[in-house]
Amino acid sequence: MKRRNFTLMSATSLAAMGAGLGWLPKRASAAITAQAELLKTTLTPSGAERAGNADGTIPAWTGGETTTPAGWTPDQIMPDMYADDQKLFSIDATNMAQYADKLTPALMGMMTKHADFRIDVYPTRRSAAAPQWVYDNIYQNALNAKPDPGGARLGFSGAYGGIPFPIPDSDPYQAGGQIIKNHVCRWEVEYLERVAGSYIMSGGVLTEASAYKFWGQYDYYLQDGNLANYTGILRRLRYIYVGPSNEVGLQLVQLEPTDPLNTPDLVWEYLSGEGRVRKAPELHYDTPSGSTNGYTTYDEYYVFHGPTDRFDWKCLGKKEMFIPYNNNKLFLSTAQDAHKPNFLDPSLVRFELHRVWVVDATVHPGERNIVPHRRFYMDEDSWIALLADEWDAQGNLWKLNMGFLEVRPDIPSVIQSNSVLYDLQNTSGYCTLNGPWANPPYNAPLVLTRPSPSLFNPQSMAAQDQY
Repeated sequence: MKRRNFTLMSATSLAAMGAGLGWLPKRASAAITAQAELLKTTLTPSGAERAGNADGTIPAWTGGETTTPAGWTPDQIMPDMYADDQKLFSIDATNMAQYADKLTPALMGMMTKHADFRIDVYPTRRSAAAPQWVYDNIYQNALNAKPDPGGARLGFSGAYGGIPFPIPDSDPYQAGGQIIKNHVCRWEVEYLERVAGSYIMSGGVLTEASAYKFWGQYDYYLQDGNLANYTGILRRLRYIYVGPSNEVGLQLVQLEPTDPLNTPDLVWEYLSGEGRVRKAPELHYDTPSGSTNGYTTYDEYYVFHGPTDRFDWKCLGKKEMFIPYNNNKLFLSTAQDAHKPNFLDPSLVRFELHRVWVVDATVHPGERNIVPHRRFYMDEDSWIALLADEWDAQGNLWKLNMGFLEVRPDIPSVIQSNSVLYDLQNTSGYCTLNGPWANPPYNAPLVLTRPSPSLFNPQSMAAQDQY
């Protein structure tokens, strides 16, 4: 399938938007301060446009979803927050031309490939929210964050505890690097514990690729931390595999940095049969993921995951698009019910109209990646990448990568809890990643207590083999 042309807003419209959003060159401290003050007026505290759109199909942001459902307690699964919303309409191959300006090339590729693939569009709910202390940090980041001298794709300094670049630069390449860093350093939670599973659907047969209990501590977002004592570790992760049978007993400890070029990504693994801890291979870039039998690369997790230095990132502007959003209903389904032969059950996947940042990624000269060209669509409210078009080395449209948001008013946050990768060139087959499905053992509530530091000590894995 050949790459389609993709028309964004006109240069005049982008210039007007840039003025309204504070896309101004950083001239002096007073100018930077004036930009940051926009986070208290025309912009949300995270940097999105506070106002709705002209025709009212995107409402104004009024603080996000911060109220838990009546009767809900932390030992329960979070329900579908908007179960009473009525579907507005559906889009499939028969009417996609009518909405082409709000659909990505890969979404339309799926509609073209599968006559029964559709998206169901619901009223837009701007549910993204964060605690006030995160908003306070974002304001300070707007004043102090600086990209690496070689560009934000290489790293940044002067930011902690919030989106690093809530007001992107006027230069499209600098802005692109800043926006992808915002996605990598998105606000979700300080720490958590849950069970998740990945599945492969091939030839109509559903196979569990991996199942694991994991703990996460997001050092960049620890409320009791600060920029002065931040060690550069974005998050600490501990995995204990509980399935399938050939994976049971595998354990991993992973330390992911905000600046991988200066602080390397470190991974240790423990194999129960060997009884020893050892350094693990790289779990980033385009290394095939063992947890999905090589179906995906590690940098395809969460639509994009890991170091950003191998790509040049160009911001193409902001655009209104249909994107998956507020997908608690999907997580309340079992994996068996959600996975249909060629795609996830469309009735479980909620789409909404939102403004997104559109960022094009092409391999930096001298680097390589088996997916050399990608286009990302980042939700303006959360900065989370929720859709990506992926092209192969010949310029042919190859994959659709789609992320799903779990609404968590108890934190408050929206968490990218699952993603799906569709191969547009293969006759059948797709893969879902990290889903907290409703079937056992996944149907456990999200635990938000701080993990023991020993969980992230590689040498503790052998001693804790009883999990």
